Amino acid sequence: MYWQEKYETMSREELSQLQYQRLKAMVERLYNSVPFYQQRFKEKGIVPEDIKSLEDIKHIPFTTKQDLRDTYPFGMFAVPQDDVVRLHGSSGTTGKPIVVGYTKKDIDTWGNLLARCFTMAGATKSDVVQNAYGYGLFTGGMGVHYGAETLGATVVPMSGGNTAKQLMLMQDFGATVLTCTPTYALYMAEEAHAGGVDWDKVKLKVGIFGAEPWSEAMRKQLEERWNITALDIYGLSEVLGPGVACECLQKQGMHIMEDHFIAEIIDPDTGEPLPYGQKGELVFTSLTKEAFPVLRYRTKDISVLYPEQCACGRTHVRMERVTGRTDDMLIIRGVNVFPSQVESILLEFGETEPHYLLVVDRKGSMDDLEIWVEVSANMFSDKVRGLEDLEKRLKSRILSVLGISAKIKLVEPKSIPRSEGKAKRIIDKRV
Repeated sequence: MYWQEKYETMSREELSQLQYQRLKAMVERLYNSVPFYQQRFKEKGIVPEDIKSLEDIKHIPFTTKQDLRDTYPFGMFAVPQDDVVRLHGSSGTTGKPIVVGYTKKDIDTWGNLLARCFTMAGATKSDVVQNAYGYGLFTGGMGVHYGAETLGATVVPMSGGNTAKQLMLMQDFGATVLTCTPTYALYMAEEAHAGGVDWDKVKLKVGIFGAEPWSEAMRKQLEERWNITALDIYGLSEVLGPGVACECLQKQGMHIMEDHFIAEIIDPDTGEPLPYGQKGELVFTSLTKEAFPVLRYRTKDISVLYPEQCACGRTHVRMERVTGRTDDMLIIRGVNVFPSQVESILLEFGETEPHYLLVVDRKGSMDDLEIWVEVSANMFSDKVRGLEDLEKRLKSRILSVLGISAKIKLVEPKSIPRSEGKAKRIIDKRV
């Protein structure tokens, strides 16, 4: 099923032509309406007329999160304030938030892209969407909400938290689609299996999970515990919000909405573009956003792009699930370590819960990594020898795959703090 078949299945030649026309128009508009971009173009000695093909995008300067902070709050807006109908922003945990704006047309575009995502997941107007993404300045809740309404589905705007009520209404309202972070979905499943849920009343068939990196092993856990199909969705406020890309039922990577964004992969150290199939940092350029478009925005998210047409018939490039970020990548004794890599290894064993914590410290001049892992209730009640054996096997596997030794600390079920949003996976005591 398609939501906008004309765009989702257009040939690569048609798509490239559309992207070029939209890129050229966007560059000219931003050059003439946003002083930041005009200044950056002048510093690099280029003008909009120099963009004569899609390949010329590599000459356009990057935009970074620091640029957005430096122009707080509205310095990157490309329309008059009167045309802005919605503001969202980052949490601002490291300072003032990144502010993003939307015109009425932007909201319509966003709703249609999320409706595409729901359609990719097999949802229709007959479905009931329990939306447990947070509402407020965060784009997750509102973005998914309007997308589901654009589809025509019934939306239950639960936001995050209040898990007992989530589970009660999930049964009473007959939710068929669950949307939230994967870690919160796991926590809800844990609570549901702990008792009090009539599984005959749980009608869920698919979950659309995002806002944090998660692994194939966690997909397996989610699908088994909820008896659903679990799909990945990608987005970031600086580019649009959720709906920049989403998996279809083929589960072969997330389709990037290429008629609205140009995606690139670059070497995070040199900034040079990398070919399809190589891992690097994702960079996005807006093609249709009116209020707050970005040119070559460096996301810091690590992924891979695949150009082959999907079996679902969609022609847009697919991105591999995000395996980490350049700025939350741990460097331990010279080794790059992403939490998602550790997660995949832990869940291979089937004897641990998908809840863990990486505790990094420095002992003398040496980095020290300790991995706290919750074991299953059955395993925890097993003999000490069994736990010691599991600890040894985990330690050996971490060393084998990541090339780094780590201490393994097996902890009781439910002893690692749960999250109703993005999970906290790292405690770095070195900084």
